[in-house]
Amino acid sequence: MIRYTDDVDTVEADRLTGFFVGWPTPASPEQHLAVLRGSHRAVVAIDEETGRVVGFVNMISDGVLTAYIPWLEVLPEYQGRGIGTELMRRVLAGAEGFYSVDLLCEERLQPYYARLGMRAVPGMSLIDRSALKGAAD
Repeated sequence: MIRYTDDVDTVEADRLTGFFVGWPTPASPEQHLAVLRGSHRAVVAIDEETGRVVGFVNMISDGVLTAYIPWLEVLPEYQGRGIGTELMRRVLAGAEGFYSVDLLCEERLQPYYARLGMRAVPGMSLIDRSALKGAAD
């Protein structure tokens, strides 16, 4: 059974392992938790049997007109169960009054987000990989 919550104050860093698959330097669980707690809105999916966080999404926003969703991730062994879609549905609830809710993704993921009502628009990004402080650092 998967439980969804936006109460990230009850989440502990040791429950945030296994994320950032394929990243050259994944964020540490402590960084990950700080991001979730510092977000305008964050929702986590928890496996009730193990207590482990198996998915998350976060939104940063000015709280008035715009929001950005930087991360949506579900652990590989939990993918294909609709967890990511439910996380997105929950984080978007209440954002209906915003002028825009944006995110960046690889082109291959655009059909997934299109099913959630989003559309492709041009974008740019400045990335500094050295800002990540992995668990080994």
